Amino acid sequence: MDRPPLSTVAVVGLGTMGTGIAEVLARAGREVIGIDPDETAAAQAVLTLENSTARAVARERLTEEERQDLLARFRTFGDLQAAADADLVIEVAPEDFETKRTILRALDGIVRPTAIVATGTNALSVTRLASDTAHPERVLGMHFFNPAPAMKLVEIVSSVLTSPEAADAVTSLAEELGKQPIPVGDRPGFVADGLLFGYLNQAAAMYEARYASREDIDAAMKLGCGLPMGPLELLDLIGIDTARTVLEAMYAASADRLHAPAPILGHLSQAGLTGRKAARGFYSYEAPGSDVVVPDALTPAASQADSGAREVRSVGVAGSGTMASGIAEVFAKAGYDVVLAARSEEKAEKAKSRIAASLDRSVSKGRISQEDRDATLARVTPAGSLDAFDQVDLAVEAVAEDLAVKQQLFATLDKVCKPGAVLATTTSSLPVVACARATSRPQDVIGMHFFNPAPAMKLVEVVRTVLTGDDVHATVREVCGRIRKHAVDCGDRAGFIVNALLFPYLNNAVRMVEEHYASLDDIDAAMKLGGGYPMGPFELLDVVGLDVSLAIQRVLHREFREPGLAPAPLLEHLVAAGCLGRKSGRGFREYARR
Repeated sequence: MDRPPLSTVAVVGLGTMGTGIAEVLARAGREVIGIDPDETAAAQAVLTLENSTARAVARERLTEEERQDLLARFRTFGDLQAAADADLVIEVAPEDFETKRTILRALDGIVRPTAIVATGTNALSVTRLASDTAHPERVLGMHFFNPAPAMKLVEIVSSVLTSPEAADAVTSLAEELGKQPIPVGDRPGFVADGLLFGYLNQAAAMYEARYASREDIDAAMKLGCGLPMGPLELLDLIGIDTARTVLEAMYAASADRLHAPAPILGHLSQAGLTGRKAARGFYSYEAPGSDVVVPDALTPAASQADSGAREVRSVGVAGSGTMASGIAEVFAKAGYDVVLAARSEEKAEKAKSRIAASLDRSVSKGRISQEDRDATLARVTPAGSLDAFDQVDLAVEAVAEDLAVKQQLFATLDKVCKPGAVLATTTSSLPVVACARATSRPQDVIGMHFFNPAPAMKLVEVVRTVLTGDDVHATVREVCGRIRKHAVDCGDRAGFIVNALLFPYLNNAVRMVEEHYASLDDIDAAMKLGGGYPMGPFELLDVVGLDVSLAIQRVLHREFREPGLAPAPLLEHLVAAGCLGRKSGRGFREYARR
């Protein structure tokens, strides 16, 4: 028998998510029954929809007549009995098993036999919830993402009990709503949250350990990875208590210590500091529900100008690759005289030619004038030996990511550079202190981790070792300001901020594919549409290079000794087979060779 269309939908729970789902359904022409025993919540849902549709009219996305029709399709009630005529019920109650089970079991005696019942859980077992009902075959998960009107992803969660007809019906509905449905299995977090919450948990632990400030952690991930929000900002938006519940469920299912909730999440939750909804979480907000951050006791005092900074007028950049030429271009644009040293005059000239080509592109796009282009290029002096660094005030190493190579180079810089020169490494994964110990002046050595492409990326991770002098740190912070980069401070441990948070997330995505839980395409789509990421994890891995990614993951595993950080075998196998990503023509996907 053909299933009737899902034209009338009941939404149980009119919080932020439930109200957003109701708006999506009403905009798509569905009759929406909003149910919440809290009269205040129901009234707020109506007001939210009125305000949202009024803005749509003001922006000429709706006519006033369409707006009134839409509002008429949304009715609110305080009792579950109102769901009796619904073709689909979507439960969006608080993330508590007993609460959800009580609602689903009550619906057994209310809705028609043909109705479908969906839970909006992202952490609880859909199978357990379904098995406690009289008709488990019609129960499934329908996980929208916040804010529901804007986010395009809907995860469709079938249990072993769900009928294919029910899954097909809600999949078709999601498509009609303008969403992209992705089928996923029943495990905590599903795809998007399964990857996202481990990353958020590690960021919370990083902050709790006082490795970096909340502002620096958030800025690093936004500027270094292009994410729409930093992890601690996002935890405040999601709700710290909700995040802890999801992580508890994930840890119970996997016993992976990376998903064991960071203690600070429990402490904040117990104190009622649950994020934006409480006006205080990792940050403080103007009012409950507001996104306006206000100063609090945790806000660092207004920074004073760094004192004791050394004067920097000339910079030496060692290396001939893309990163070295990009860094040299950044310094030259900022007005510094730059010596670009490579292993031969020919390599140095080639690196300078790369800078010239980059500047020419900027001229053609109107970003700089021809005069500025010529002046910038004139500040770059190519050299075939590090001996040319004898008068530079700051030497920046940007050679191969090999500790022995870097240590040899720093030993040479120690002999060549004048007393008082700052020596910086751009390493992304190796210990900075190991480079420092290759010199007789470890107090002058610091990390300056630029991101690729250096001219475009605004972030620099400033990495102090236990031996780095305060004046050296102050010097590099001041230089970062002059070259218009956003500096974030972190200690000398594997991965610093960005890679320490990014690569475990990428590694976990590979494990999902290994376990046949979801496809490459579905995982990439989930993170772009559900998390707002600019690239999916497999797109990013192929761009970074699977060999580079494997090397970084091995460094993280070696330093922290966490079993969950061990490189995924599939990643190791692809690298062993020479499938390194775009640069080799094949990685997780195949690419046309240039």
